[in-house]
Amino acid sequence: MIEVRTPVWIPMPDGARLHAKLWLPAELPAPAVIEYGPYRLTDGTVASDEQEMIWFAQQGYVGIRIDIRGTGESTGLCPDEYTEQEILDGCDAIAWIAEQEWCTGAVGMTGYSWTGFNGLQIAARRPPALKAVSSGYSTDDRYADDVHYRGGLVNAMDMLHWSVCMHGWQARPPVPRIYGDGWREAWLERLELEPWIAHWMAHQQRDAYWRHGSACEEFGEIEAAVLCVAGWTDGYTDSAFRVLAGLSGPRRAIVGPWGHNDPIHGPPAPLVGILSEQTRWWDRWLKGIANGIDEEPMLVAYEQDPVVPAPRLAERPGRWIAEESWPSPRIAERELALGDGTLGEAADCVLAIGSVQTVGLDGGSWCADGKSDDLPLDQRDEEAASLCFTSAPLEEDLAILGHARMRLALTADQPVAMVSVRLSEIAEDGSSLLVTRGQLNLCHRDGHDRPAHCVPGEEMAVELALDAIAHRFRAGSRLRLAISPCYWPWAWPSPVPVTLTVRTDTSALVLPVREPSPLDTAMRPLDPPAEPEIPPIELLRPGSGGSRTRTYDPTTGVTTSVFDWDIGGAWRFENGITWEDSSITTMTIADGDPLSARVEVRNTCLYDDGELTVDVVADSAMWCTADDFLVTCRLEVAENGAPLFDRTWDYRFPRSFN
Repeated sequence: MIEVRTPVWIPMPDGARLHAKLWLPAELPAPAVIEYGPYRLTDGTVASDEQEMIWFAQQGYVGIRIDIRGTGESTGLCPDEYTEQEILDGCDAIAWIAEQEWCTGAVGMTGYSWTGFNGLQIAARRPPALKAVSSGYSTDDRYADDVHYRGGLVNAMDMLHWSVCMHGWQARPPVPRIYGDGWREAWLERLELEPWIAHWMAHQQRDAYWRHGSACEEFGEIEAAVLCVAGWTDGYTDSAFRVLAGLSGPRRAIVGPWGHNDPIHGPPAPLVGILSEQTRWWDRWLKGIANGIDEEPMLVAYEQDPVVPAPRLAERPGRWIAEESWPSPRIAERELALGDGTLGEAADCVLAIGSVQTVGLDGGSWCADGKSDDLPLDQRDEEAASLCFTSAPLEEDLAILGHARMRLALTADQPVAMVSVRLSEIAEDGSSLLVTRGQLNLCHRDGHDRPAHCVPGEEMAVELALDAIAHRFRAGSRLRLAISPCYWPWAWPSPVPVTLTVRTDTSALVLPVREPSPLDTAMRPLDPPAEPEIPPIELLRPGSGGSRTRTYDPTTGVTTSVFDWDIGGAWRFENGITWEDSSITTMTIADGDPLSARVEVRNTCLYDDGELTVDVVADSAMWCTADDFLVTCRLEVAENGAPLFDRTWDYRFPRSFN
C-alpha cells in the first residue's frame, strides 16, 4: 500500500521552505528517489510525477517530487536557471531527506531536461547521501549544449522561445490554499522578475556564467553512479558521450532514437521501459543489490537505418548495439578527402560558397519532440544552395558511432562569419536524409572563451565535431557533405552576407567507423515500455497536436516559418486546478538580408482553481542591427478577468563576435 503525503515542507537553513510531495512504499525505511524541478508539481507535472513516483514506490523506494525555490509553492524567487542557490538548496534537501525516519539514508536523483541538469550539478557537490543519478536529455556543458548558443552562435530558434515560456510559466500564482499566508505578495514579487534572456544575451562567450553549473568543469568531483538517457532526435545527445568519457566512477548511457520525450512514449519507436531500467540502477547503487548492471556494457545505443525524410516518424528502423567502454577502442577513424565536388577522392581545389539566408529551414528543430512536424526534411533544396561533396555509391553498408569530425582549410571575406556542415545519406532515388551536422562561429575557432575576428582572406585551419550519431549507411547509397556560411534559424546570421572559400587538399571528413560487436546480440535486452496508469485528468480542450508551416512572399522576398507547440490543450486535475499552456514561434528572414532576421514568440497560460482564475500572456521579439541584438519582452497578467500586471522590458545587446 502506497501512502501519499502532501504538502510536505522541506526547511532551508535561511528560513525558506521547499514544497514537496511524497509517495511512501509499504516497507520503511527505504531509499529515496527525488526529482527536483521548476515545473510546479501541483499543476504542471501532475501526470508524469504520479506515474513515475508510484512506480518507484511500488519497487520499494520513497518517491519525492520537489519544487525548486521560487517555483510552485516553494518560497523565495527563481531569478534564473541553475543558480547557486538552487544547487545549495538541492544539497540541503538531500541532507534533510536522508535524516528522516522513513529513509535509509541513501538518495538518488532522477529527471529529464532541467531536472537532469541539476542532478549532475548537485552530484558534483558530493552531498554524502546522494549515491546515484539518472540524468536524461540534459547537458554537462551549459554553453555547448543548451537552448542559448550552439557552436558559439546565438540559437535563434530556441533561446527566445525558452525565455518566453519560462516567463509565462513563472507568472502563474502559487496555489493559495497550499502556499498559505503571503501567497499574493510572493506572486506579485515573482511577476517583477527580469526575463531570463537578459542574462543569457549578456554572456555571448563561454565565461564564468556558463562554467557555473557545467558539470564537465567538475567531473573529478562526481562520485555518484550516473545513468544517462539520451535521444538522437533530441538536442542534448552529445553530453551523454562526454559524461561516459569524463567520469571515472560507475556510469552508463542508453541512447535511443527519441526526441525530447521520455523513452516510454517516444517518438519515434522503438520504445523502452526506462522506469524499470532506472530501477535496476537504483537497486544496485541505492540498495546494494548485486544485479549485474555494473558488469553490462557502458553504452547501449540504437543504430539507425535510413528512412525516407519526413517531418515526423512513428518508428525508426535499426538495431540496438553495445560498447563495453567509451571512448571505445573498437571505433576506427576513416578519412574521406574532399575534391572538386567529390567526397573520398582528393583534389587540390579552391571552392567558394556565398550566403543564402534560408539555408537551414529544412533542418527541423534543434530540440525536436518528434510530435510537432519538427524533424529534418529532404535536404536537396538546401544542398543546391550549399557547397557539396558527394561520394561514390557505397559497395557495402557503412556504420558509424560517435562524432564525425570536419577538418577545413577555409577563408571568410568578413570579420564575423560562421560555417555549417551537414552529412547526409543520398538514397538511390536521389532523396537526401540528414544524418548529422555541426556549426561553428569562426570567431570562436580557438575556443568559445577566446574570440577573435576573422581576417578577411586569411586562411584558417578549423576543426569541428558533428553531433554524435549511430547510423548505418546502406550499400548503394552515397554520402554527401554540405557546407554553408549560414544556417537559419539554428544560428543567428552574420551581420553581412559572407562568402567562404574552402581549400580541399588539406580538408577532410573523418568518420567514426564501427564494426559489429558480439555484445550487440549477447547484451541483455532493454525492458519493454511499462508504467502505472495515468491519474484521472479531464481534457477540456485538445491541443493542436503541433505543426510547422512555411510561407514565402515573392513581393518582399520574406520567408516566414511558424512552429506551433500547442500540443497540450487544457486539463483539469483531480485537485480541481485547470491548467493550459501553448506557445507559437514565428521566424522571418528576407532573401539576401541577414539584418531582416526576426523571431517572435507568444506564450499563453491559464490557471483556474475554482476561486482564482489567472490568464497570462508573455510576448517577446528579437531582431538585430549590424551592431546590436534588440529584444523586447512583455508580460500581461489578468486576475479573474481584470488586468493585474502589464510590463514591457526593452534591451539592446552589443553583438560580441556574433
